[in-house]
Amino acid sequence: MIDTRKLQEYLEDRFGHVRVVECKRLGAGVHGTGFSLIIETTKGIQRYVIKDLAPEGLGHDYPSDRASVFLLAYDEYGKLPKHVKPFDVIALMDDGSIKSMGGGKEYFLIMEMADGTNYFVDLEAMKEKDHLDEKDREKIILMVEYLSHIHAVKKESRTLYWRKIRDTIGHGECLMGVFDSYPDGHVSYEEMAEIEKMAVDWRPVLKRLSHRLCQIHGDFHPGNIWFKDGDFVLLDRSRGPWGDGADDVTALTINYIFYSIMYHDKVTGAYEEALNLFYDEYISRTDDRELLKVVAPFYAFRAAVVAHPVFYPQLRPEQRQMVLNLAKNILRAEEFRPNQVNEYITG
Repeated sequence: MIDTRKLQEYLEDRFGHVRVVECKRLGAGVHGTGFSLIIETTKGIQRYVIKDLAPEGLGHDYPSDRASVFLLAYDEYGKLPKHVKPFDVIALMDDGSIKSMGGGKEYFLIMEMADGTNYFVDLEAMKEKDHLDEKDREKIILMVEYLSHIHAVKKESRTLYWRKIRDTIGHGECLMGVFDSYPDGHVSYEEMAEIEKMAVDWRPVLKRLSHRLCQIHGDFHPGNIWFKDGDFVLLDRSRGPWGDGADDVTALTINYIFYSIMYHDKVTGAYEEALNLFYDEYISRTDDRELLKVVAPFYAFRAAVVAHPVFYPQLRPEQRQMVLNLAKNILRAEEFRPNQVNEYITG
C-alpha cells in the first residue's frame, strides 16, 4: 500500500498545510480494496476514500488496465446526479512517490524513432519473384530466430492465457472490434457473426492449453518490423506482454497469404515459399508442433484486418472473400496445414 510519508508529501502539494487524521483499510470487495483517508486542512476536515484494484482477473491484469478504469471513473463520476465526486487519480511510482494523473484530456506516448525499412517493402518486392532470394530467406530466418527466443520465456498464469484468447476474439482492437469498424456494403453482418461464433467455439479448446503462455510482441506485423544493416528493430508492442506464440506467428504469416491473393489470386511463388519456410523454421527451432492446432482464432482476427475495406481498399470483392474463406476454413479445421493454404481460400 501507499507509504504514509509519501502520501503526506502528495497531500501537501495539493492542499498546502495538511494533517493526516486517519488512513486505514475499510474493506475489500471483488474488484479491490478501499481505504479511509481523513485529513485536516485550513478549510477543515476532509474525508476521502482511496480505492485500488486487484491486479489479476476481470481485465485488470496490467497496470495500464487499472489506470484506464480509474481515469474513466474520474471523468464520469461527477457527471451523474447523486454520485460521489472524484478528487484525483494517483500513480504510485517505483520510488514510492505519488503523482497525480487526474484531469488529463488526452494521453500521449513518447518513444524512440525507428530507422530503416519496414518489411512491407520486402512483401511488395516478392510479387515479382517465383522464389525467395537469399536475402529474403535470411530475413525470415532472422525473424523466426527472434520469435523462438522471446517465446521461450514462459509464465504460469491461466488468467493471462485465457485473457489473450478472450481479447483476440472480443477486444475492440481484435476480431469483433475490427469487424465493427467495417463500413456497410462489403461484408454482411451475418458472415461477420459466423466467423465470430466459430472463433468463440475455440475458447474451450484453447482454455485447456494455458501451458502455452509465453512472452510475445503482440502485433508482429510487417509495419512494425524495420530492417537495417542486417538486423531489425520493432515498434508498437500491443495488448499485453503475455499470450500465445501463435499471435505473433499469424500476425506476420497472414501477410504472405494476403499479398499473394492480392497480386496472384492464389498463394504461389515466393509468398508460398515464405509461408512454408517460416513454419518449417519456427517449428524446427521451438519444437512447437502444437502451434498448428491453435492458430485458428488468431488467423481469424488477422484475416479480418487484411480483408478490411478501408485498410486495404485495393482488394477486389472476390479477393476479400478469399481472405474470409481462409478464416472460416481454418476455424473449421482441427489443424492448420500451411501446404494446403490454397484449399482454405477457395470456399
